Amino acid sequence: MKVLVTGHQGYIGSVMVPMLVAAGHDVTGLDSNLYERCTFSRGGRIANVPAIRKDVRDVTWRDLVGFDAVIHLAALSNDPLGNLNPDITYEINHQASVKIAREAKNAGVARFLFASSCSNYGVSEDGFIDEEGDLNPVTAYGRSKVLSERGIAKLADGNFCPVYFRPATAYGLSPRLRFDIVLNNLVAWAVTEKLIFLKSDGSPWRPIVHIEDISRAFMAGMTAPAELVWNQAFNVGSTEHNYRIRDIAEIVTEVVPDCKLTFANDAGPDKRSYRVDFSKLARVLPEAKPRWDARAGARQLYEAIKTSRLTVDDFEGPRFQRIAHIRRLIKTGVLRSDLRHVEEVPQEAGRMVAVH
Repeated sequence: MKVLVTGHQGYIGSVMVPMLVAAGHDVTGLDSNLYERCTFSRGGRIANVPAIRKDVRDVTWRDLVGFDAVIHLAALSNDPLGNLNPDITYEINHQASVKIAREAKNAGVARFLFASSCSNYGVSEDGFIDEEGDLNPVTAYGRSKVLSERGIAKLADGNFCPVYFRPATAYGLSPRLRFDIVLNNLVAWAVTEKLIFLKSDGSPWRPIVHIEDISRAFMAGMTAPAELVWNQAFNVGSTEHNYRIRDIAEIVTEVVPDCKLTFANDAGPDKRSYRVDFSKLARVLPEAKPRWDARAGARQLYEAIKTSRLTVDDFEGPRFQRIAHIRRLIKTGVLRSDLRHVEEVPQEAGRMVAVH
């Protein structure tokens, strides 16, 4: 298939694109390159594919003509970053996403795969929540994803098949590695400091999923018969991979030699806790069933980080923390407060080859 991937040079996109290429798909990327200064050398190479360097807010149907599918990953990527400026979060994550879906439909794109989130569920009571559960987002990021799903769903018809993937919290190695997500961060602390220090009691539940498994879910949804996925949401992960935070921390201490786990004296429970049922993904798209678990992911990260010269200042600093990086780009004049680049990128018919 001929597929456009927005956010192709981000944390997930830089892993997904090589997988799509290896599967024989013709891939073009679209990215404003917010994170071009955030490459982790031990994370692999970024695929050199044809690309459009453009803000997702500026995409038109002309950029999308000729594609069989659009995988829309580009977004402000987590709750803290979403809270940096809620209005911009809604503009990029919600309004631009619905606009891109509309432009894709106008361009004749048959399938639109949207990267949503398990953050849609917010705080849930005891038990597992599936795709039919109440959406109760508690952050601007989560609300923007819910609004996007609802807006895009209105576009669905016999010629336009949107699909919504709601991944659990991501982890795993990437050329654009992030250390502002739980497993990645814990492994970095364990390797560099031989210590994991939890400020909460570690009791909250979190489902987590490897970025390669997220990528496989999108690939399966892209090629599945339309009647199986039309206008449907899929939680992405595995039901048995719902972990308590302290369980994730203990797994990391077992993988990283000589690492100790400690808790703050005043450690209490984090109110954000939820468990997710992922059985629909395995039932409808069995080829997308996750292959990774927390232990294998921690081992992958450990092997990469131990051979690097990574320090605490590195992984807790702006290079690998999305919100800190965005703030630095604004402070240094690379971005305006609306997160647009100060200097416009020259374009030729909206297309250019990505620079690595």
